[in-house]
Amino acid sequence: MPVSVRLDEETEALLNKTAKALCTTKSKILKASVQDFCKKTLDEKRKKPYDLISDLIGKEYSGDGNLAINAEEILRKRFSEKSGLGQKNDPS
Repeated sequence: MPVSVRLDEETEALLNKTAKALCTTKSKILKASVQDFCKKTLDEKRKKPYDLISDLIGKEYSGDGNLAINAEEILRKRFSEKSGLGQKNDPS
């Protein structure tokens, strides 16, 4: 099926250079590029939120098994330590 595409000079020059380097036609490069782009785009659209962050889940372990239960207490302790309020040599 014929399709007409207008390219800017820079893109056309890049396409020509690539076709020459690969000893192939511009049409073959364009077909492969469009297929690759469309497949990647559709794969990303199909992903669920968990899929997008799955590589981050379970990577680190704090050593504390009670983070969910004691989250507020742990955060308050850490914030007070950073602000200097929880120092042992506090005269109060």
